[in-house]
Amino acid sequence: MFEWRSSHLPPPDRFEGWCALVGRHLMPTRISSEHEADFPAALKLLQLGEITVSAPRYPDLRTLRTSRMIRQSDPDQWWVALVCTGRMWLEQAGSTADLAVGDLVLMDTSRPYDSGVLCRDGGLSGIISLQLPRRALPVPEQRLRRHVGRPVSSARGSGALLAQFLRGLIREGGTLGSAEDASLGKVASELATVFLAGLADATRTLPEATRHQALAREIKLFIRRHLGEPALAPPAIAAAHNVSVRHLHHVFEEEAQTVSEYIRRQRLERCRADLADPHHDLRRVAEIAGRWGFRDAAAFNRAFRRAYGMPPGEYRRSLRTRHQPADAPCRPAAPRERDGGA
Repeated sequence: MFEWRSSHLPPPDRFEGWCALVGRHLMPTRISSEHEADFPAALKLLQLGEITVSAPRYPDLRTLRTSRMIRQSDPDQWWVALVCTGRMWLEQAGSTADLAVGDLVLMDTSRPYDSGVLCRDGGLSGIISLQLPRRALPVPEQRLRRHVGRPVSSARGSGALLAQFLRGLIREGGTLGSAEDASLGKVASELATVFLAGLADATRTLPEATRHQALAREIKLFIRRHLGEPALAPPAIAAAHNVSVRHLHHVFEEEAQTVSEYIRRQRLERCRADLADPHHDLRRVAEIAGRWGFRDAAAFNRAFRRAYGMPPGEYRRSLRTRHQPADAPCRPAAPRERDGGA
């Protein structure tokens, strides 16, 4: 991952350095800001094969891209931008968008635009942009153009999947190896394709494998978001995604586990994480189990023992004993529970 900070430059050089950086690594634009005298900004850039993910952070500014700039240099890309902090406005292709945190918007590098960011508390605005070669999207271009410059919420569906993936890429980008880049680029391209195809009402034009993989990811995200609901089960999951229960089970055939097994494994992992966290020491095991959807304490204890080799109460105590320094002062212990006890 490439990282740049304006703080590495003297204050008078920071704005000019930022403009040069954007022109070199993204595309030529005309930038103006009230903070030109001392411009606090940063950029993270991740190259995943032919896919680029950029995450700039900057104070209030305005960016203009003209027809002349496009003729001089055009990366010929679709951009999907996610607003992470602050607000963003965009005028392109006859559309005007006022974007808030969590909104996604489609941009076209081959058409002029006027945009800007605002952060009312005086902080920095943050955006993550997924930059896709035009040829990489098997979605009819004419349909996509109708949606340029229109805000879309990332609260649910394929938009939520894409936003979560982009945030994860930037968060973990520094730990990724080059061998993973091509695979992650493919995932990014597939998620963006499904999101944009849904936006353009062109999902049926996508390859079956792409639709299948996207549905599987969307279902898993839905399950992880609703783990604490005891009623989470195949019928409810299928209904939420407008598929039959039979089709839902078909989606999980390639996962080497059933839907119910996936739910149970995710719930057990959340319980294990809470038991390992000292911040939850005052919570009884039964409370933690109930928090993640286990209604039957005995069934939870058996499942936890099978998965981790010991009852949940013993698991928690073993971690505290292992990490307690020999000379550490005693602290009040959580109420002792019977092994296996919820």
